[in-house]
Amino acid sequence: MGLDYPALLRDLERESDRLIDCLYSAAESDWEAPTPAAGWAVRDQISHLAFFDDFAHLAMTNANLFRVEAAELTSLGPDFPDRAAERYRHLTRCDLLNWFTESRQRLLSQFTTDDPKRRLPWFGPDMSVASSATARLMETWAHGRDVYDTLGVVAPPSPGLRSIAHLGVSTFAFAHRLRGLQVPAEPVHVTLNAPDRDEVWTWGPADADNRISGPAEDFVLVVTQRRHPDDTELTIQGDVASAWMAIAQAYAGEPGPGRPSRTATARREFDR
Repeated sequence: MGLDYPALLRDLERESDRLIDCLYSAAESDWEAPTPAAGWAVRDQISHLAFFDDFAHLAMTNANLFRVEAAELTSLGPDFPDRAAERYRHLTRCDLLNWFTESRQRLLSQFTTDDPKRRLPWFGPDMSVASSATARLMETWAHGRDVYDTLGVVAPPSPGLRSIAHLGVSTFAFAHRLRGLQVPAEPVHVTLNAPDRDEVWTWGPADADNRISGPAEDFVLVVTQRRHPDDTELTIQGDVASAWMAIAQAYAGEPGPGRPSRTATARREFDR
């Protein structure tokens, strides 16, 4: 998939605007509602986005200072995102909205003027400016999805879904190495149906024995660890593909716990 950097930034801007519009219409009590992320309310999802927007901007504008501050943050332990969320729980709804809106606009402006191929430091491996923009799109979609699920909002299909799916495929090796696992030599063919369009997106050799197919949104929900594979319409064939979907992680940081299977839980309740 060739990179259309201006289109990527437009997708990020639209995803950001959609989430911000939803937040403006949310009641003040909604900000304290628990989200599917254990221990996190809506307010924590938004402070997380704003906090790491600021770090992404710092990585682009002062790489040395980023490395110092990132090292200080990660020294708090693997739960440093939770510690950061706790740090900002005193902020009001208005404070959080202003912080996220202003940080996101500043970041978008920096992305627009920067070289998409330039390398940047990050909490995981170094990445390009374009990859940083894709990561912010993925994070906005994933944390936004937690917010929408909490508020009972049915979000329309994201214009950036293909970019997030591509990131999910590209992190195949990363997800294995993150857990100390050997990266499988066998390739996986991924075929995803685009939402609301007569279009199919594919990755990997067409003759691969390991295969994943189904709705693009379901694949993205799995690789952002917002859904268990059992709770999607994905068809997963082969041991390598199955093992990958159990650990897929399209974001940097410690291995995520994923979400429990609602299907398995329902079966256990039924068996009782």
